[in-house]
Amino acid sequence: MSSVAFETQRAALADVVAIPVTPFAEDGSVAQDTHRALLRRLLDGGVTTLTPNGNTGEFYALTPEERRLVTELTIDEAGERAVVLVGVGHDVPTAVACARHARELGAQMVMVHQPVHPYVSQAGWVDYHRAVAEAVPELGVVPYIRNAQLTGARLAELADACPNVIGVKYAVPDAARFAAFARDAGLERFVWVAGLAEPYAPSYFSAGATGFTSGLVNVAPAVSRNMIEALRSGDYRAAMKVWEQIRRFEELRAANGSADNVTVVKEALASLGLCRREVRPPSRALPESERAEVAAIAAGWSI
Repeated sequence: MSSVAFETQRAALADVVAIPVTPFAEDGSVAQDTHRALLRRLLDGGVTTLTPNGNTGEFYALTPEERRLVTELTIDEAGERAVVLVGVGHDVPTAVACARHARELGAQMVMVHQPVHPYVSQAGWVDYHRAVAEAVPELGVVPYIRNAQLTGARLAELADACPNVIGVKYAVPDAARFAAFARDAGLERFVWVAGLAEPYAPSYFSAGATGFTSGLVNVAPAVSRNMIEALRSGDYRAAMKVWEQIRRFEELRAANGSADNVTVVKEALASLGLCRREVRPPSRALPESERAEVAAIAAGWSI
């Protein structure tokens, strides 16, 4: 597929890339009707890029069957209203099978989670992503990079072999490293997505990012839209006003090594009556003593 054919996918990455939560029912299963309602709320809120099976969706806590279900629900609900970027990962055969499943259902892109392995070589990183990208040449492929050791030259090497690698979710918390990595890989060659959400979006946009991922968007789509619109217009003062508005919420999510990253989002949604607060181990529900602060923040966004 030519690069021209990926223009829709590239445009979808240069936006708020929503990472929906996966709500659970009282019996612990995926709450399908609630999930659909939350997706509709995102779509109605102006979200046009959805990532089922992202980390805010508790990707690593879902069974293979649940990951397929979440993909199916999202693609069905999105219809023509959004581009769907399906998270895939684990071992290579599993990642490839999930990517092919996404393609069969009509997804336009896959996001490849960082390889979960204690020993990741840079050449092996290329091999891992190449196996997935070559299995679905019709889909846009977006590596999710959390490895600070990886060089931009390795990403360029991957894209030389696989022209469907069109974007990057960069989630190393270092704006200077990101700026260098993007330029070493090819600033114009890829769509750069700030993979650490709204708190890092202004600094990463100043270095070349044009999209950002968001878990907060589940709670307050309008707030995330305000930030992307400010950044697109180059109004960093306005973007930082939004940053100040969401700072405490994101600090709660990032505390203790992001222990409550998903928990805080689900707690906010629960406070608004939109889903249950339960998360799966190794996450845990927020203690009673901390719930009121999250509810107050969510109420303050008046959504």
